[in-house]
Amino acid sequence: MQAVEELPPKLKNTVELFQSVQDPRTKYEQLLYYGRKLNPLGNEFKTRENKVEGCVSQVWVRAYLDDSKNVWFEADSDAVLTKGLAALLVEGLSGNSPPEIVKISPDFIHIMGLNQSLSPSRNNGFLNMFKLMQRKALQLYIESEKSEDQKELRSLGSNGSSVEAQQIEVSEKPSESADVKSHENEMGFTVLSERGERIIEKLERELVPIELEVEDVSYQHAGHMGAKGEGGETHFNLRIVSDKFEGKSLIKRHRLVYDLLKEELDSGLHALSIVAKTPSEN
Repeated sequence: MQAVEELPPKLKNTVELFQSVQDPRTKYEQLLYYGRKLNPLGNEFKTRENKVEGCVSQVWVRAYLDDSKNVWFEADSDAVLTKGLAALLVEGLSGNSPPEIVKISPDFIHIMGLNQSLSPSRNNGFLNMFKLMQRKALQLYIESEKSEDQKELRSLGSNGSSVEAQQIEVSEKPSESADVKSHENEMGFTVLSERGERIIEKLERELVPIELEVEDVSYQHAGHMGAKGEGGETHFNLRIVSDKFEGKSLIKRHRLVYDLLKEELDSGLHALSIVAKTPSEN
């Protein structure tokens, strides 16, 4: 069971308040008080996606991020007691970051002693409200991370006109080819171009990879727009495993690679398909 001390401050205070009250009727009256104080939710937010399933009464929960990427909740219900339960969660969870909210265990519901004051269906509805809030916090976090990654991806072209004009391919999986052998010599070893050798040298020097695979797939794009460069060396697949990627998002890892290979991008390298992992992810 999660300790009360591990809860976010406002939720901790609320839990301790209810924990200190022994009389079930007093707890009940406190919930009614919270319900009367809760600001009504606009009708535009009383949508299907905001509705809490499994509640006896109708309950809606809205969530949004502030400028500091903390989550704030709004809620409403057509029943005063249920509105009080919603208000309790709104007060206790709002203002925390998505990771803080997601890691909270529902144990606090029992610590508060509400299960003794409410019917089983009300207890179940309270738990469903809490779970929906956690899901919304997680969804906001994911959307926020995607937005940040997209901004970083768009900014890749802002550091120089030559990079801006290129179509940079970002993929979690390298392109598969049934004709890779056409780039192997008689001994079965892959023959890399001068650009390929330079890519290896730069990445090994700066990222000290545990694993590094560089594949020239320019022949697959011969004749395509952008397939111009020194000797047609325009498209490469990279797979790299390095400690340098620890703590970095996928886009930040890709950007690190792009920055290291900027000279190649400026001189005709058209596209990279990158798999960038940490040793623990490999």
